[in-house]
Amino acid sequence: MLAGRQTGKGRIKREKAIRFLFFGIALASITTLFMIALFLFAEGIPIFKDVSVTDFVFGEYWYPTDDPPEFGIFPLILASIAVTLVSSAISVPLGVLTALYLAEGASAKVREWVKPVVELLAALPSVVIGFFGMVLVAPVLQEILDIPTGLNLFNASLMLAFMSIPTICSLSEDAIFSVPIELKEASLALGATHWETIARVIFPASISGICTAVILGMSRAMGETMVVLMVAGGAAMIPTSLFDPVRPMPASIAAEMAEAPFQGDHYYALFATAIILFLFTLAFNVVAEQISHRYRQVGAATL
Repeated sequence: MLAGRQTGKGRIKREKAIRFLFFGIALASITTLFMIALFLFAEGIPIFKDVSVTDFVFGEYWYPTDDPPEFGIFPLILASIAVTLVSSAISVPLGVLTALYLAEGASAKVREWVKPVVELLAALPSVVIGFFGMVLVAPVLQEILDIPTGLNLFNASLMLAFMSIPTICSLSEDAIFSVPIELKEASLALGATHWETIARVIFPASISGICTAVILGMSRAMGETMVVLMVAGGAAMIPTSLFDPVRPMPASIAAEMAEAPFQGDHYYALFATAIILFLFTLAFNVVAEQISHRYRQVGAATL
């Protein structure tokens, strides 16, 4: 009896220790995020002593080294949004449809070959993908489309889609596989075809996980730096077509931070740009979480 009590007390202590460890890890993550946000705001807010928030966000000219300098990041914001939307229009359908094929349509032998290849693509460094877009894709686009430069919005979107597809595909496939097999068997037993089961049972049941995969893929496109720095063209101008050179916010920060005088106006402006990017990403994830939660409820109601 005494040994049993000691064993029970030891188990309780281990559970408390594990709970405390997990709490510490979660607290460390939250603290790190808070410190990063605090540092961004502390270094970025001073620029608004000389430039109003309206002129900074909606200004059409980014010439930080002119005399007097102009700090308008509206072209950078539009470039980031355009690159994210175009890349998502390419990567989301391809990633989700590939996941559906691997989970429900492909044979076991095909899945054994294709799945590792998709996961290997996700491990490619962004600088390699950027180099591929700059050296191989850009000349081809310039020659075929007869445009002034192949380093443009479309090239950057194409490379970002190439980066996002493995993430979307892998996570979407995991979400589809997590659907209970009983739902699929019940649908087939009621006379539904395989593809009717996919469209009306499996896809609605896994829509929440698929939305999460799409969120992560789009977030990677929004915050990616090296690819857009190498293949977007680097022109701080408002894009009027898919084939205009652009400069998204991460590319501008990475390209100019080393040249900006420490704690000068240019330095503060780059950190203020990082604040806007942080707020965009935060708002994007909040909206996406609400959409994911809504689809989760719709999927449960459908089932």
